Amino acid sequence: MGDLKLGLQLGYWGAQPHPDLIPVAQEAEKLGFDSIFTAEAWGSDAFTPLAWIGAHTSKIKLGTSVVQLSARTPTATAMATLTLDHLSGGRVILGLGVSGPQVVEGWYGQPFAKPLSRTREYIGIIRQVLERGGPVASPGPHYPLPYRGEGSWGLGKPLRSITHPLRADVPIFMGAEGPKNVALAAEIADGWLPLYYSPYRQEVYADQLAKAKPGFEISQVVVLNIHDDVEEALMPVKASLGFYVGGMGAKKRNFHMELMARMGFEAEAQKIQELFFEGKRAEAVAMVPSEFADEISLVGPIDRVRDRLQAWRDTPVTTLLLGTRDFATMRTAAELVL
Repeated sequence: MGDLKLGLQLGYWGAQPHPDLIPVAQEAEKLGFDSIFTAEAWGSDAFTPLAWIGAHTSKIKLGTSVVQLSARTPTATAMATLTLDHLSGGRVILGLGVSGPQVVEGWYGQPFAKPLSRTREYIGIIRQVLERGGPVASPGPHYPLPYRGEGSWGLGKPLRSITHPLRADVPIFMGAEGPKNVALAAEIADGWLPLYYSPYRQEVYADQLAKAKPGFEISQVVVLNIHDDVEEALMPVKASLGFYVGGMGAKKRNFHMELMARMGFEAEAQKIQELFFEGKRAEAVAMVPSEFADEISLVGPIDRVRDRLQAWRDTPVTTLLLGTRDFATMRTAAELVL
């Protein structure tokens, strides 16, 4: 607890690429931001934009938030990681996440079953590759190496990476929401990428984080919106919450909705989802409690934001990630935080 770092969360592309990717990254580096993260859903990937950014910057860390497990085998993810880490001079943070069943089964054509054991196995294989202590082998059951299953020719053998990784200890962060997944992150990862975190409800994750090793990082996305009217400043936060809690997941299983419920807003979360599925998106957004939106963001007059920053400094969160490409907002954040 104490000093906060700043990062930038550029997310994934919409219908078209971000046109100002490099100027934004260079401005963040100039302002003293520690890291810049990219994401993937079912369009742009997370690694390629970071390679482009890395070629145009010199010191800012390059993070994936997050690479989806089902998009690549563990060894393919390790290959991309060690390649980019070499090209960038050791700046990679590998953020991983299981995504959700709609994406995993609908886009990648993979089963979503047993996400916890899959994650443990996946990270274990990546660490083997990066440590390069010997040929990589894993008994499975999710990613058996060598493969001996249906269709196998029986000729596979354990292999060691041809390329020597620049770093054996590339930081591995986990995107996690559920209590068991967060506990797993604290046990086997170097950092955690929460979706929502409230400095005023630290008890929600206190037990899961109790066993985190020293130096464990937490990088949390926040919206920074300096505005005289707090309620108006909260509207972008509410719009995002309405979409994620209402529609980013199946009605029977939406991890974002379940998280909001665990954070003390169960009735509101269920109502938001109900309205969203009825096609009443504006009403779903209006149902988002100001209290919840306010706790997970930094909005209002600048003095109010400065005061509320202290609550974040009193948490285990180590980096605030801004989801912005606005130069003025980035400069304000640097003045306030750094």
